[in-house]
Amino acid sequence: MSGIALIVFAIIMFIASYKIYGGFISRRLSVTNTNETPSHSMYDGVDYCPAKTPVLLGHHFASIAGAGPIVGPIIAASFGWVPVYLWVLVGSIFIGGVHDYTSIIASVRHKGKSIGQIIEAYIGLSGKKMFLIFTWATLILVMAVFAIIVSDTFYHIPSAGTSSVLFMLLAIAFGVTVYRFKAPLWISSIIGVALLFICILLGNLFPLQLSKEVWVWILLAYIFVASVTPVWILLQPRDYLNSYFLYTLMIGGIVGLLFTMPEVHLSPITTFSVDKLGFLFPILFVTVACGAISGFHSIVASGTTSKQLDKESDAKVVGYGGMLIEGSLALLALLAVASLDQMHFLELLNTKGAVAAFSTGIANFMHNIPFIGIQIDHATNFAALAVSAFALTSLDTATRLARYSFQEFFEVKEKKVQSILVKNRFVATGITVLFGATLMLSGQSMSIWPLFGSANQMLAAIALLAITVWIAHLKLNYSFTLIPMVFMFAVTLTALASFVYSNLLKQNFILSFISILLFGLAVTLVVQAYQVFRKSSKNGAAAK
Repeated sequence: MSGIALIVFAIIMFIASYKIYGGFISRRLSVTNTNETPSHSMYDGVDYCPAKTPVLLGHHFASIAGAGPIVGPIIAASFGWVPVYLWVLVGSIFIGGVHDYTSIIASVRHKGKSIGQIIEAYIGLSGKKMFLIFTWATLILVMAVFAIIVSDTFYHIPSAGTSSVLFMLLAIAFGVTVYRFKAPLWISSIIGVALLFICILLGNLFPLQLSKEVWVWILLAYIFVASVTPVWILLQPRDYLNSYFLYTLMIGGIVGLLFTMPEVHLSPITTFSVDKLGFLFPILFVTVACGAISGFHSIVASGTTSKQLDKESDAKVVGYGGMLIEGSLALLALLAVASLDQMHFLELLNTKGAVAAFSTGIANFMHNIPFIGIQIDHATNFAALAVSAFALTSLDTATRLARYSFQEFFEVKEKKVQSILVKNRFVATGITVLFGATLMLSGQSMSIWPLFGSANQMLAAIALLAITVWIAHLKLNYSFTLIPMVFMFAVTLTALASFVYSNLLKQNFILSFISILLFGLAVTLVVQAYQVFRKSSKNGAAAK
């Protein structure tokens, strides 16, 4: 099978879907620029501030991507390339794109509040509280695990540490130049991207060699500052500039793929059960998350993106378009390893991990570009640095989102004066980072990591549940969110049930207990939502 045919077919499908299905969602939700967005109506210069479309797309894409769309498809390729390819293609168009786009619009229509606020409005306060606790706990886990991954990367690749520090300084300069000195975005972008790649060269010349422990403390300080600093100073410009890093990697990989003309050497379907993973259903659908659908996306969409949306029509570009770009990245990652022979792929995956397998495959593509063919070792390092840069992006975004969830949990609408936990972002961030640091330094965070896939996809199911209830309240046809919601709950609940069973057999009672709690949360919210639907139906029938 030709890798070129697979990627070209996917790109054509994504472009057509953006126009047709994305337009359908826009019409169904009556997306219009006559509605003032929260970035204008609630402007505060810290969290609520409008961003230009390409800047917000870069920030959103960098935040949702991370290492997920690369690592997930490569690990799931153990089942064969066909199931992964189909899930990414179908999932991005009909599930992930819908989930991301509607999450932004729903949040914008509710003053930029999170999915938890929507759950409170249409399902109840107890549902919101449970959702926010679950979201905050999941984001704490993300913070701890990604901090460990990033510190480990910086320790083993000192040049990546230097480049990342320089990226942050460059982002601050970019933000001040664009937002305070009103420099044209296109000129600033050209200069910023050029300096971005100079930072990479300087990283190779002056590697910052520090211990993992020192990097952990530096990262803890960084995520605190990143969470309380106005988004236009650091988070938004850094994500925007970093997005060009990943765009370059994607363009270089796709162009290189066209000249390499690789054949897919991995087996189409290897097995329906993998020893270290489990059965294809439901494990495939929780392993390949970010490339098809990810609950983390709804937290980003309703946490930071909705607060920066300049006009409602931008939501289609950022939400639906951003998901399709991520789907393209996931397929590129799949084809990068599918071009390797089966034994080489499994050897890299089992000994050096998914990132190493991806870097090796993508380096082969970039090496074959005529005239500018990059040396294999340089291309490999570039790909690895790109992945680590986006892991850092997910880390600081998760911290800010955890702070939002924490503050929203303690918010009381009836009170004019809120507690210090709500109104003081420094206190809320400090407590959040403290919990993340405790988990991070305990050495236990990685043992809980297998739960993240199921927890992440449950977030997606719950987000779709809240959005479906909201659309039903508007008296609109909600089948386009209901069907994906039902599927994601089926996947998540099955995965958690199997996870409980497997950990009980291993006598790992802590993980079993956590899985049962997550299962109970999902069932409780579904029951509450069903009661709301039933009550709404009765009221509608009575009115007739």
